[in-house]
Amino acid sequence: MQARLLYVMDPMCSWCWGFAPVIESLAEQAATAGVPLQLVVGGLRRDRIAIDAAARVRYLGYWQAVNASTGQLFNFADGLPEGLVYDTEPACRALVTARELAPDLAWPLTRLIQQAFYTEGVDVTQAGVLLRLAEQAGIPRIEFAEAFDSPAMHAATAADFTWVQDLGIAGFPTLLAEREGQLALLTNGYQPLETLAPLLGRWLERATHD
Repeated sequence: MQARLLYVMDPMCSWCWGFAPVIESLAEQAATAGVPLQLVVGGLRRDRIAIDAAARVRYLGYWQAVNASTGQLFNFADGLPEGLVYDTEPACRALVTARELAPDLAWPLTRLIQQAFYTEGVDVTQAGVLLRLAEQAGIPRIEFAEAFDSPAMHAATAADFTWVQDLGIAGFPTLLAEREGQLALLTNGYQPLETLAPLLGRWLERATHD
């Protein structure tokens, strides 16, 4: 059986931060059946100018909605630091780089980036910040730095974005289950664990017994 879960997300997507505990539990559920989880990055925003006061208020409103729905914690006082250019490509490329160099560390790096951005008010669009977090996740700094800036990782990140767009996925988080090249949609958008765990369980049962 060739099966896997594909988690389509962006580390700077607030609903993906809200979904983090859910996807961790689902990944554990799938792993017991021998089905791995792979991250696919979506490229949420590619802004080129720093957010202004009005945009910050708008984004914090999104954060408050996620907090209310999921219980995930946010640092509303320090979040979205002044001067932030809301371009999620570097953070996405960091995850693609981790996926290439050390697949088992891609998810730990995801959590570190999310925690830094949402709970510590850190600008995770900065290469130096991403290098530090990758090293904290366990990836050798020099190895990560060389790969992160390489044309290959830029291209691989762009390929993820294109794949997501070609599938017509417009919102994150999205969770797909793939078996023998066939994709099944488990969710497009946040749903709680009690909704998704039974769905995944039924898919795993079919995938492992057919």
